[in-house]
Amino acid sequence: MKRRPLGKCLLGLAVLLAVAHGCAFQPRHTGPVDAHFDGTRFYNRVPAEKSLVDILGFLSTYRARREAWPERVQNASYPAPPAAGTGITATFINHSTVLLDIGGVRVLTDPIYAERASPFTFAGPARVREPGVPFDELPPIDVVLVSHDHYDHLDTDTLAALARRDAPLVLAGLGNGALLAEHGVTRFHELDWRQRHEAQGLAFHFVEVRHRSGRGLLDQMKTLWGGFVVVAPGATVYFAGDTGWGPHFAAARERFGAFDLCLLPIGAYRPREFMAPVHLDPDAAVRAHAVLGCGQSIAIHHGTFQLTYEAIDEPYTELAAALAAHEIPAATFRVLGFGESLRLPPAPQRSAEAAQQSAVAPAQVVQFVE
Repeated sequence: MKRRPLGKCLLGLAVLLAVAHGCAFQPRHTGPVDAHFDGTRFYNRVPAEKSLVDILGFLSTYRARREAWPERVQNASYPAPPAAGTGITATFINHSTVLLDIGGVRVLTDPIYAERASPFTFAGPARVREPGVPFDELPPIDVVLVSHDHYDHLDTDTLAALARRDAPLVLAGLGNGALLAEHGVTRFHELDWRQRHEAQGLAFHFVEVRHRSGRGLLDQMKTLWGGFVVVAPGATVYFAGDTGWGPHFAAARERFGAFDLCLLPIGAYRPREFMAPVHLDPDAAVRAHAVLGCGQSIAIHHGTFQLTYEAIDEPYTELAAALAAHEIPAATFRVLGFGESLRLPPAPQRSAEAAQQSAVAPAQVVQFVE
């Protein structure tokens, strides 16, 4: 029987104990009881429960069952994000970080520039691609959207750097403000599901998704997770953050109508028996695209950190297959290169340009994967 070196076993145990104990004391929400908060923890409308045993079981088998990823992938070169203008420009940076220019207002989603999605600098998922836009080349940011507190979505070092440089408004779910303040973020606003905040002429709605929160093993579900709907004159944008399948997609469509642009996760979905309640796979992402009525979708949550079992390129081939199976044009659900931008013109121009675009060959969804 192959034995693991004692040093590695002890290091792994130390990491687990540190996550369990140290991260148990992260800030958490305190407030009145409501339909999805019992005074101590939050709940999904459709359960996505994970016991401590479930989480430890996944962590204990992860290294043995995961597919091999390359240590580093070189990004292709793309022009710098276009200057502010009319319409919407979306630039994919990495993971779930997208730079949105909405009529001149710059919005950044779940910004992460850290080398690891982890509480540690020496352990945890390491990035295999550089951010598509270096931090120092980001334009001034007006608003930051934080979907939930997992390390691959709430990167305190990046948020602190943005606060020092631009002092943007940071919007996040209930209970996350104390952690933001602890890291020097002074302009923030917490939101419950179905609440909205107006800034820079845009309305930011915090909406239900099916996911979880927690930065350690013992602080699960203590802060609120969610997605965002951004309503601008003549356009609506849906940012899912992280989510599993659920009735919230149909609810968003009923409340806001069809969406001009959707940012939908496609990666970190195996093993399905563990991940399905909290992460879409590519087929579910395509179904969400259809239910939401997305005029254009951009894939997020892929190709940056290995969080689950699947190979790095599997989400792209699975997405292509799902689009074909559901008879949805590939050009309407793009996988952008790291640093690549996509522009949606103002609404009156969009129908004419969409008709012209329909004659263009479908996007090559795996073209930038090496």
